Amino acid sequence: MKILYHHRTKSRDGQAVHIRELITAFRSRGHLVNECALSPVFGENAEGEMGGGRLKWGGWLTSAPSFFYELAEHAYGPLTARRLTGLGKKMGADFIYERHALNNTAGLRAARSLGVPLFLEVNSPLAVEQETYGSLTFQRWAERCEKRVLCGADHVLCVTRVLADMLIGVGVSPERISVIPNGVDLSLYPDPGGAGGERAVVGFTGFFRPWHQVEGLVDSLAEGILPLGTQLLLVGDGPSMPQIQSRVTDRKLDDSVEMTGAVSRSEIPPLLKKMDIAVQPAATPWASPLKLFEYMAAGLAVVAPDQENIREVIAHEENGLLFDPGDPEAMPSAVARLAEDRLLREELGKSGRATIESREFTWLANACRLEELASSTREGKR
Repeated sequence: MKILYHHRTKSRDGQAVHIRELITAFRSRGHLVNECALSPVFGENAEGEMGGGRLKWGGWLTSAPSFFYELAEHAYGPLTARRLTGLGKKMGADFIYERHALNNTAGLRAARSLGVPLFLEVNSPLAVEQETYGSLTFQRWAERCEKRVLCGADHVLCVTRVLADMLIGVGVSPERISVIPNGVDLSLYPDPGGAGGERAVVGFTGFFRPWHQVEGLVDSLAEGILPLGTQLLLVGDGPSMPQIQSRVTDRKLDDSVEMTGAVSRSEIPPLLKKMDIAVQPAATPWASPLKLFEYMAAGLAVVAPDQENIREVIAHEENGLLFDPGDPEAMPSAVARLAEDRLLREELGKSGRATIESREFTWLANACRLEELASSTREGKR
């Protein structure tokens, strides 16, 4: 198949990982993928690998006032649709695959011009998310625009059942929704299992934000809630790092806490190999956390919040431990339980890996699922 892959992502966090891994999986299946984006995210040499290339505008908007930025987002759709339509005609695209972005109508416009299906990947209800965690000047406009795109797409790909139900609630037909969670590349974890040392190593990977509550792990170590000798391995960077570092220093925990700072994606698997217990301290109610799948693929015992979207993957005391996110003592208690019980954490780690394999939570399996959907959707449009 010939796939025109469009996204407006500029960051190199989990969004970029999803994009890069899915494109790789499509290409490994023999499909031609033409990526059109504001910023190249497919590896370090992305610009040379993208048939569609980088869109020539957008960087200067980062310093613009919020209301002007939103207006530019709305203008992006009709302006970029022309470029997408041209690329689609040139390559003979079978369908457009687009990562949903707020106020973005480009993929929908281009798909209608080309007469091909639009597959819309949705990772969060963006208008709701922005209203909750940020701010929007034109909230109603954003909501109307999002509904138009969601209801106009030929197929909507949600990362969780919770998110799918939310979209059904705003009018998307259930028949046009598929739940495809995030995944992992199992080839990066050929030898799953924790560090296996005498002292348990508790880890976290990702972008450190205040709502992740990683500070609670440091406090638990300082207050003796975690067993003596427990080590913390914190991988990544983010706005919370200065506060976490201050906590570590103030509590004289430098010998018990390792903070790596930002690392490349290739460094993640060997760093996970140094852990025994991996923590997902918090998650939005609709997310499919990438780190959760990586933890499980690595064969680590997982501790995560007890909420509906997480329960789509983790079953308490079967392939992980779930804690009450409303109880500040619940997460440290769950971590402490695993730190004291080596057999339990090994059993949960093995079960977590088995879950990834049996339910095929991999990028390659996701590409195969999308192939089947694309084939059936194309047949339906004939």
